[in-house]
Amino acid sequence: AFPMKILLVEDTRAMAALMSARLSAFGHEVSIAQDGQIAVQMFGDLAPDLVLMDIEMPVMNGFEATNRIRAIEAQQTWAWTPIIFLTAESGEKVDIQAMNAGALDYLVKGEINGRMLERSLRYALKLGETLGELRRLATRDQLTGLLNRREFERLLHDGMDTAGRTGRSFGLILADIDHFKRVNDQHGHPAGDAVLREISNRLLAAVRNGDEVARIGGEEFAIIAQGADRETASEIAQRIAAAIRGTPVPAGDGLALPMSLSLGVAVFPEDRLPTGDVVAAADKALYQAKDSGRDRVVVFGAA
Repeated sequence: AFPMKILLVEDTRAMAALMSARLSAFGHEVSIAQDGQIAVQMFGDLAPDLVLMDIEMPVMNGFEATNRIRAIEAQQTWAWTPIIFLTAESGEKVDIQAMNAGALDYLVKGEINGRMLERSLRYALKLGETLGELRRLATRDQLTGLLNRREFERLLHDGMDTAGRTGRSFGLILADIDHFKRVNDQHGHPAGDAVLREISNRLLAAVRNGDEVARIGGEEFAIIAQGADRETASEIAQRIAAAIRGTPVPAGDGLALPMSLSLGVAVFPEDRLPTGDVVAAADKALYQAKDSGRDRVVVFGAA
């Protein structure tokens, strides 16, 4: 697992130079950020293997920077990056704060030596890999690798909160495979599983970077189109529909089946119903698509 790409966040130049020299001596590639705000900006570009984060910094402290990094990871569904805090003091309060903020360990600056530093890095990386795998298992659908229903609901809730604060809308697309039961009944469940996996891959290829794709039921999918208005969300849905109907779907043993999707589109906050959230609006549009003949996109509220 070594050498690693490390983001070192430290506002004291002398400490940053000392830590960087120690890390470089072990063959690690070190990038330095001098405050938490810069660290958050660098994190997405660098995608480091590990972050060493000073707690007390101007502009943005280590706790807030860690929260921002975790939010970036949640949006991108990245693996959980190990974060180790650098602090001037130790004690139960620091232990609790570090754990609550999402750090795996902390090092007291005045006590750091080369052996301790390397041991902490190895421990954090191994634990981070384990936690990352647990997170993947907890948030991903086992068959398709898409986000699962629980993670979809969490992202939807976060998206509604963000929209409430910033006014930034998002599109919600609900999709259902037309006549999927026939696949299982006529060709068996292995063929059905192959169809689900292929359609999932086509969904991922049809959406934009940053859009979230989830399997929320047997043959039901949901797409959160970040920042999309009604026109953009409709375009994404039409692209998805074309990607499925355009080419027969491989179902194993040389079998390829013509398949299609029915899709319902709604936009938050415009389409939030009085009796529920935006899901109810998208669901209503989806059922309209099915009732009017399937293999089509219906946008909620469209004339």
